[in-house]
Amino acid sequence: MTDHPILSWTDASSEPPGATAHTALWRSEAGTPPPKRVMVADDRITADAAYRQACEGTAILWRGDFQNARQLLQAMSRRVDRKPRKAATSPIDAFNLHRQAQSQRARTLGMLLIPLDADYTIPLRRAPDVREACTEAYGAGEAASVVSLRELLGLIGAHEWRKKGVDIPALGGARIHPHYGVFSPVRGEYVDLVANAPLPSQALAFDIGTGTGVLAAVLAKRGVKRVVGTDQDARALACAHENLARLGLQSQVEVIDADLFPEGRAPLIVCNPPWLPARPSSPIERAVYDPDSRMLRGFLDGLAAHLEPNGEGWLILSDFAEHLGLRTREALLAMIDAAGLRVVGRDDIKPKHPKASDADDPLYQARAAEVTSLWRLKAR
Repeated sequence: MTDHPILSWTDASSEPPGATAHTALWRSEAGTPPPKRVMVADDRITADAAYRQACEGTAILWRGDFQNARQLLQAMSRRVDRKPRKAATSPIDAFNLHRQAQSQRARTLGMLLIPLDADYTIPLRRAPDVREACTEAYGAGEAASVVSLRELLGLIGAHEWRKKGVDIPALGGARIHPHYGVFSPVRGEYVDLVANAPLPSQALAFDIGTGTGVLAAVLAKRGVKRVVGTDQDARALACAHENLARLGLQSQVEVIDADLFPEGRAPLIVCNPPWLPARPSSPIERAVYDPDSRMLRGFLDGLAAHLEPNGEGWLILSDFAEHLGLRTREALLAMIDAAGLRVVGRDDIKPKHPKASDADDPLYQARAAEVTSLWRLKAR
């Protein structure tokens, strides 16, 4: 039995002649329901026709050459990006318009579909071998399925990142290997903050929301004798376990399934929560979007009860939300105060990622002003 939705379509080109009904499992990491209207197409369809069908809500199940499908997706992307942007009247308006455009773009480009056999083989000409990438993301194959080409390319990219890894200078050049659906530490500034802040103790640290395990590994490499990393996401837990074992830190760092804090107290508790108080549209966005600042509030509200006397909580947070008008500095300080905490220090760093200097980015003004901070907190 499977809990996957089912995609249904008819194929007029099937043998014997006549419209033949078909079904397959529908795969969507974002939880998008299967399209209600599906047409079967191959290399003969034009980009204009495919784009028009996608905009009208008709999905295109591809039966042609795989590499031609990639080219078709690129052509559809160019048509999506040609649409003029609506002028924003404020930073928060720019953010909302940007997310709306992203959502519309994802919906339109997600209409180009690729079939997968039960073992994740793509039954198309010139198709790559994606069996390992799909197994990493979806688990063992169970039946024939259909996925959007856009999601499939994301799986392939994630698989390559997992194989290659991300170089972490704070780990002496060692690499962290992110799994599919686990936030990759490609933005290294928050790692650098944790690598350089003065340690209040080297006895024990908690890493709340450990993800890939990168911050837990940095703390262990800095000499913290025991680190406990927590997460609730199964992919993150598996990813952190694998990374820490690869680094030879599995005896020094324990990773457990917990909602925020583990049991007990620690002299150092670190948390890098999602930075934007908004609703994620897919599982991978949970590392960026924190609805109603739930994780941020949960960390702050529970911190004092889990700190040892004179212990420190390190909150690593970007002020990007402040520049977008999603949260004020006063609101953040009020949360800290209401949790019975006080600020004893703050280290700041400017992001170095490409979007921070891309004047064509719709959120450029906010990105250019962004600062990531490590807030050092103590119980009052």
